[in-house]
Amino acid sequence: SFENNSNISMNSDCTQVVVPEEVFFTIAAAGILENLLVLIAVIKNKNLHLPMYFFICSLSVSDILVSLYKTLENILIILCKMGYLTPRGYFETKIDDVIDSLFILSLLGSIFSLLAIAADRYITIFFALQYHNIMTLNRALIILAVIWVVCAGSGIAITIFSHETATVISFTILFPFMLTFILCLYIHMFLLARSHAKKIASLPTSAVPSRVNLKGAITLTIFLGVFLCCWGPFLLHILLVTFCPFNPYCACYMSIFHVNATLILCNGIIDPMIYAFRSPELRSTLKKMFCCTRSDW
Repeated sequence: SFENNSNISMNSDCTQVVVPEEVFFTIAAAGILENLLVLIAVIKNKNLHLPMYFFICSLSVSDILVSLYKTLENILIILCKMGYLTPRGYFETKIDDVIDSLFILSLLGSIFSLLAIAADRYITIFFALQYHNIMTLNRALIILAVIWVVCAGSGIAITIFSHETATVISFTILFPFMLTFILCLYIHMFLLARSHAKKIASLPTSAVPSRVNLKGAITLTIFLGVFLCCWGPFLLHILLVTFCPFNPYCACYMSIFHVNATLILCNGIIDPMIYAFRSPELRSTLKKMFCCTRSDW
């Protein structure tokens, strides 16, 4: 794909935008570090051992995987340029398949993790009193196990049949379909949030949970917006490469391939900032970790 993008943009009137490898490595390293801090904070603080934070950890794992994917890909490209690897050798092809599987795994993991977070917020808002009976810790772990098994199997299958047009279409259709489903769930939450809040307002302890639940829905909105902005341009690139690789307009868009890849890496940096900004408990835990204060976790 890297070679094809270079050749297409060279044959068009648009100049290819090249992002230095150092930028990729820096952003990827920052994303891995930030998401590892989130994972460590959730593991250390028992107050964060809740389904919502476990789903957030799943999203952090996806962000780590995409950073690893881009790091390994850049290392492979550098070694090819230096002559240590053959671009189309058997070993290099297998390594490339593994890297591609890692990329698909990270994308599917992000989508399904966002779906799990959306479902968790939905249950929190509309079934607040029964939430702890519906979404238990064991059920959350089972859901995460199923998600990652499905994502791993899908990643391997898509990589094997990646040259088939049907595979590309199915892969790219999944992205808007899942986002549309999450968006419909989100719209339904906000349309009924006011009427539901009025019904539970008569309960003595309902005021604080309703504010917290609405805040969780707003957090989900931010997640979706950032995910769409960071991943959307790259998936559009995949569609253009498949269906109009030599169209001059498509070629001009494909000339910013490196920019689209950089946006994906930025998603791994932005997500942990959203966690820390929107969650006081997680923000406090991270602050204690940085300040190295002694506390009873």
